Amino acid sequence: MQSMRASEFSTSSQSLLEQEQTEAQPKITTKNPKKLAFLPLVFLIYFEVSGGPYGEESAVGAAGPLFAILGFLIFPFIWSIPEALVTAELATAYPGNGGFVIWAHQAFGPFWGSLMGSWKFLSGVINLASYPILCVDYLKLVIPIFSSGLPRFVAVFVSTLVLSFLNYSGLSIVGYTAVGLGIVSLCPFIIMSLVAIPKIDPSRWISLGQKGVKRDWTLFINTLFWNLNFWDNASTLAGEVEEPQKLYPKALFSAGILTCLGYVIPLLAATGAIPLDQEDWVDGYLASAGEMIAGKWLKFWIEIGAVLSIIGLFEAQLSSCAYQLLGMADLGILPMIFGARSKWFNTPCLGMLLEFASFLWLRVKFPALKRPFEVPMGLPGLVVMCLIPSGFLVYVLAVATKAVYLVSALMTLFGVAWYLFMNLSKSKMWFDFKMEEEKLDNEERAQAVYDCVGI
Repeated sequence: MQSMRASEFSTSSQSLLEQEQTEAQPKITTKNPKKLAFLPLVFLIYFEVSGGPYGEESAVGAAGPLFAILGFLIFPFIWSIPEALVTAELATAYPGNGGFVIWAHQAFGPFWGSLMGSWKFLSGVINLASYPILCVDYLKLVIPIFSSGLPRFVAVFVSTLVLSFLNYSGLSIVGYTAVGLGIVSLCPFIIMSLVAIPKIDPSRWISLGQKGVKRDWTLFINTLFWNLNFWDNASTLAGEVEEPQKLYPKALFSAGILTCLGYVIPLLAATGAIPLDQEDWVDGYLASAGEMIAGKWLKFWIEIGAVLSIIGLFEAQLSSCAYQLLGMADLGILPMIFGARSKWFNTPCLGMLLEFASFLWLRVKFPALKRPFEVPMGLPGLVVMCLIPSGFLVYVLAVATKAVYLVSALMTLFGVAWYLFMNLSKSKMWFDFKMEEEKLDNEERAQAVYDCVGI
């Protein structure tokens, strides 16, 4: 009888714990009736991370075919899968706009949530500024008038306006546009790989590079890191996704398969089908490889595909930044004006190390939090899983240039100053803020019940 009462107490306590911790989650909702479906979400994640094999060429130039192939086969297990698993668990546990900002906010408080938001947003803005220029750089290969002067400026300006309006037209439209852009930009590489099959010499795959060409390991690691990073960016769209608890893990897995195959298969085709001239393997060389394998028409198609890929990258990054600001407004970190939506389209108008730390601390802080998708590991295993990619982050930071350190320091100072300014604005009521829900009592009661169950 006593054991039955203890069992009933444990069950009721566990139910109360789950209820309390569910209540402790941020109640972040969206008024958007057009939810993002599975396939558009897959391609938005794909464009957040990759956008195709464009840019992987430098890995061959830096370390030779064998290390490049091994890098794109192994690095996803070291970096991409841990980051994707962290994103899947936390995006389903906190399915609101803001993503990584919510995670840091819940784990370490509003200061770290705000600082995370500042870092991510500013880095996103820097990336966004480069995409229209890259787009015009590829277009000038087909239309030489865009090479310099006023025509180039007008092309960059007009492309920025047009692409921004497309994003403003709604996330559902952007998502299905990403599907089309992804399919069309990948098609030339599918054709190149098929045409290359009879020409492939497998011995070329095991080449360590040409004699006399020094390996550049910093460029090699940076190329892998750049091309397989940012799995977390799509987490800021969680509030716009249909059933995020079910779709996010599936979409991340599908985007991961698409990304890895999109890198490895064209790399195997190009390195296996043509003789190695390592110094030619720089950004854009896959277009030349396509010409050598199938003809000039394929080179032209790959260059057009690069433009479409850059458009997809721009749209995905802009969506991530826009809904990040919306999530920060929902949390009360930014004024409510940043959460305003268009009356026509219902769209918003206006460091990974911390992310891994947030993931681990939330496992400790809220051990019984409802997680629709949970990485099947205990805390020690999760620490090891996060330490390996964190080691690569430390390496990337260690080999960074002084300019990178300067920009990072300025971004951090801006983030701290912005947080202080927002707190002052709240106290002086200069702007309207959403008041954060009082969750502290719920969290304390939940933890008290957890301690009781543990006893």
